[in-house]
Amino acid sequence: MWGKWISCGVPTAARGVFSAGQSAWSVIGDQPGLVGQVGGWDPATGRAHVLGMWADARMYRRFMDERHDAVVAGIRQDAGYRSIEIAAGGTVLEMAGDAADLPQALKSATLLRVADCRLLPGREDHFLEVQREVWAPGMAAAGGMLAGVVTQLARSRCLVTSLWTGPAAHRHYADHHLPGLRSRAALGGDLQAMAGHVLPLEEAWRVLPEPSPVEGGR
Repeated sequence: MWGKWISCGVPTAARGVFSAGQSAWSVIGDQPGLVGQVGGWDPATGRAHVLGMWADARMYRRFMDERHDAVVAGIRQDAGYRSIEIAAGGTVLEMAGDAADLPQALKSATLLRVADCRLLPGREDHFLEVQREVWAPGMAAAGGMLAGVVTQLARSRCLVTSLWTGPAAHRHYADHHLPGLRSRAALGGDLQAMAGHVLPLEEAWRVLPEPSPVEGGR
């Protein structure tokens, strides 16, 4: 899969404009290769964050080449933000949870947890091993984590995203599981810096693939 992470600085007075524009991205629900898109406001910073997932790099680039600019021009969302940061890359690890798969998690999650990790040189392989052996099973055992992915945005930058049923499940994880996992993971050996985000998801910003026509019209 292929992930895209978008972070926007939005003035308070422009939140309505930005949110309306973000809701209008529902028009890409018919785009081949779209797995899903979710986002919300970061309560700590006020920034808007959006996570988009695609089947692979080829389908994502097809969308970018053939349709993206026309959608942007039609929505005119740029009036709603003062800054935008975009990064994209391939998924290097999928984390199982309570949902059947990532598309189902994108459909039903109400909260997104993100760790934007800048890695020390030469620690990429160890970081991924720790994600696989410590964090993935640890989050799954907490209950309420639906699914997650680790996306490599650059050589030394990985985005760890997990989708949750809601705030209560995430609080239980943060209170009862996170401290022990941090101790086992020994984060300091791998990380140069990390930015964390816990986002209540805006339902109006959720974009899901439109159902494929049933063969034979049935």
